Amino acid sequence: MEVSSVDLGFLEPCEPWLLTNKFFRSKVGGKPAWLELKHLPKPDNLLCGQCNAPLGFLCQVYAPVEANENSFHRTLYVFVCLTAACNQSPEPEAGTIKVLRSQLPRRNEYYEYDPPDETNESPAIKSPVPLCVVCGCRGPKLCSRCKAVNYCSAAHQRLDWKAVHKSVCCSEEGSTVPANATSSIQFPEFEIITEEEEYEPKAKLSEEENAKRQLAELERLKQQGKAGALDELSEAELDQYSSDQVEDKTFDKFKERISADPEQVLRYERGGKPLWLSPKLPQTIPPCGRCAGRRVFEFQIMPQLLNSLNSEQLDWGTLVCYTCEASCDVQGYAEEYIFRQDVLNTDTAKH
Repeated sequence: MEVSSVDLGFLEPCEPWLLTNKFFRSKVGGKPAWLELKHLPKPDNLLCGQCNAPLGFLCQVYAPVEANENSFHRTLYVFVCLTAACNQSPEPEAGTIKVLRSQLPRRNEYYEYDPPDETNESPAIKSPVPLCVVCGCRGPKLCSRCKAVNYCSAAHQRLDWKAVHKSVCCSEEGSTVPANATSSIQFPEFEIITEEEEYEPKAKLSEEENAKRQLAELERLKQQGKAGALDELSEAELDQYSSDQVEDKTFDKFKERISADPEQVLRYERGGKPLWLSPKLPQTIPPCGRCAGRRVFEFQIMPQLLNSLNSEQLDWGTLVCYTCEASCDVQGYAEEYIFRQDVLNTDTAKH
């Protein structure tokens, strides 16, 4: 059995207090556990580029870069549009999915130099920036009546008013309402634990075996009445046949690779290669928007995650994230590049 350089991510229940920012864990769902606490993304930076609604927090991946002292702590955050129409047929560059990078040196103004005690419950490190009670993102808007609750947008204020705040606004009970009382837009919260992939590639077929397989395929086509004389087929039909064959082989390779670990929700291999499920790939990977340096593959989110989110609005084949190869310095949060690849015979869209 060969141990690959890929780390696989799996979901596991975890005490919520251990998924807060001071413990530096990867997770899915709930509210984002922000790393850098003063320069949070502005609400306008977390809007869907297609429908203009606030994006929902999907997951975060804690991924330090040992070679960079300014990336001793480093987290990547993925946000997705919660509108079904935006997930079914997003236009290229629609911004329906976004990924943000944040990083800090070991000595910083927020966290202790040494790891915290994980045996005793303790609170998160609080941000000096007000947070939206609904989604946990920057919340510059206040309830105009009680001025005690913050929101990122009018949309989330309306949502909270109907669900919770209307009954407690300007009352003594208002301060006792849990911060996560409005959870209709939050995904179930899990920790992402990782382990090295153990993968044993199948032996390549010999020339004789390849010939037998091709003869078997020809016989199958004859039985279906599709073999005919190939020179009678149009060029477009030949291209389509060739394309279908390539797609099938790519998808078969995808299924074979994940078959040993079907519960994987994440594949992490910084500087490695994604596991594609279709030959429809991004034409170019744009350079880093800050330093103009090259971006490299870092991780991909697998379709299995959809089964754990209890959301009918979301749909993807795999989400493939590319980040700045140098992990250049950033004050706050920098947007990276994420590519959505859909299942076979559907268009892909990049963000």
